[in-house]
Amino acid sequence: MEKIKIGKIVNAVALKGEVKVYNYSDGAKRYRDVGRVIAGGKEYPVEGVRTQGNMVILKLRGVDDRNAAEAMKNLDVYITEDDLGELPEDTFYIRDLIGLKVINAETGKEAGEIVDVIQGAAQDVYRIRLSDKGCGPEESGGKGSRETMVPAVSEFVKDVNLEEKRVYIKFIEGML
Repeated sequence: MEKIKIGKIVNAVALKGEVKVYNYSDGAKRYRDVGRVIAGGKEYPVEGVRTQGNMVILKLRGVDDRNAAEAMKNLDVYITEDDLGELPEDTFYIRDLIGLKVINAETGKEAGEIVDVIQGAAQDVYRIRLSDKGCGPEESGGKGSRETMVPAVSEFVKDVNLEEKRVYIKFIEGML
């Protein structure tokens, strides 16, 4: 069973064993819905969840004092693949997007591949490593750029096909 990293424990909180988690997921809701996490190779039922700014504070069963919480500092927090829920239409897990081939929606040529998804306040942004195939000097303005950023909005992202492992993007001047 594959484990999915959803956060990292960055500190202990107070005296009763709570841990502060830098969250890579969709907020405190994920921890409430799943009800358990894996950290340091051990599974912990989640007894309590709250937020503090943009951090998630967890109370894990068996972590009952500050010393136990501090011992967990710098551990990654995981859930299992079975814990991933169904997503709404046109919504994708980042792990499914990374590695997809990017196709120029207007030319049909391969333009590169998604290497990262940066989550922003307004929308996600795809970081794309450009290939030489579809982004030669004539298409990149002769600048020889190797990466570009594309906002993950319908104006640019025309289709995501996970079965074909392709995403079709309409590039505008300056993106290539």
